[in-house]
Amino acid sequence: MRLHLACRVGVGPPQLSVHLSQDLSQVAVVAPERFDDFRRHIDPEWIEQALQATGTASLRRRRLPAEQVVWLVVGMALMRNRSIVDVVDKLDLALPGASPLIANGAVPQARARLGPEPMAWLFDRCARQWAHARAQAQPWRGLSLYGVDGSSLRVADSAENRAHFGGANNRRGESAYPLVRIASLMALRSHLLAAAAFGPFTQGEHSYAVDLWPTIPDDSLTIVDKNFLAANVLIPLSRGGHNRHWLIRAKKSTRWRVLKRLGRKDELVEMAVSWEARAKDPSLPTTWVVRAIGYQRKGFRPQMLLTSLLDEQKFPAKEIVSLYHERWELELGYDELKTEMLEREESLRSKSPAAVMQEIWGLLLAYNLVRLEMARVADEAGLSPTRISFVAALRLIVDEWHWSTVTSPGAIPSRLRDLRATLKRFILPPRRPERSYPRVVKIKMSNYKRKHRTTDKPLAN
Repeated sequence: MRLHLACRVGVGPPQLSVHLSQDLSQVAVVAPERFDDFRRHIDPEWIEQALQATGTASLRRRRLPAEQVVWLVVGMALMRNRSIVDVVDKLDLALPGASPLIANGAVPQARARLGPEPMAWLFDRCARQWAHARAQAQPWRGLSLYGVDGSSLRVADSAENRAHFGGANNRRGESAYPLVRIASLMALRSHLLAAAAFGPFTQGEHSYAVDLWPTIPDDSLTIVDKNFLAANVLIPLSRGGHNRHWLIRAKKSTRWRVLKRLGRKDELVEMAVSWEARAKDPSLPTTWVVRAIGYQRKGFRPQMLLTSLLDEQKFPAKEIVSLYHERWELELGYDELKTEMLEREESLRSKSPAAVMQEIWGLLLAYNLVRLEMARVADEAGLSPTRISFVAALRLIVDEWHWSTVTSPGAIPSRLRDLRATLKRFILPPRRPERSYPRVVKIKMSNYKRKHRTTDKPLAN
């Protein structure tokens, strides 16, 4: 099954701005006998709507009901160095029972009962609430700024995962781990994820990116990687809404015919739509008109940008060139997810496709919760959210969550008041766009022979 995220207009409760500090405090004060209080404080409609909409609400009393498993999946993303049973214990998620400890086998069973759909629903609802609001609050010339790009995640090397997700094949052979292909829509100036689509690695990132187009709002500009330069990808993005624009870097092989010169290195051009693209989508025109803007940064080769922003008076070329480089915020976001949150581990921990998808939705939701708290800190400090250190914020929030599970409820308010004040200490200096870094490494790949999955044999005694 390929699971992707689609916008559900009008579904879910209207107010879901749950502060991470509130979540931390409520996880801290929850005791088995106060589970109902816990649910009231975190807005029970939020999780209940997700469970009801996906048909996964617990019908009978369990030690680990669906409502608690949702927090377990989020906790897994923030406590990467702990087993899932340990996460249950640390967050005190199990309801009272005959035994003080929940059985190890009960936790995977509870995750299996929940499935990935409620986590996808929750991510969808909070992402649309938070990311779009932040994008609208930080526009460029009346347009909300987004970025779309693809990436991949390694998953546990189980037979199920490899059969479902597949992997890369190159001259060195099959990839060591199965891979998930993912495409994300990010509000660039806050790093909040607005939507995501993922599935088997064997499908191209174009197909996942196109699934994101319905979630992009009107009056927006989406900056995309040059690999998305295709008429059947970009034309549907523009025509799928009102005043929706795109910006991309041209490839060396891109060809066009100049229609009008708008300024120095600024032209309206006409490009042909390939017959292959029109065969897949007969509604595509035979040609399309775009704007081509050339520029060169000191120390770099000349580049050409293509965009649907055709009005040179309303959208100056110089500003568009500067704006394009905000696309790298999405690359930084992937680094925050894969390097910092996943702690550079070889793979996700889940060993079945459904559990992998559930874990990814929990990871994306946890990432947004951290980023949302950082955005609020930045607002209080009068800065851009990108000026707050993600590494420092993540470590502080995880430390607070760990600490809160063993503290007394009476001490929590003062600790949480200090949380944002402490985060303000981790303000980064302004970006220096004039800096450049060559693509080099300090340590080359290992010279050891590669371990092949299908040919390994036990060592002789």
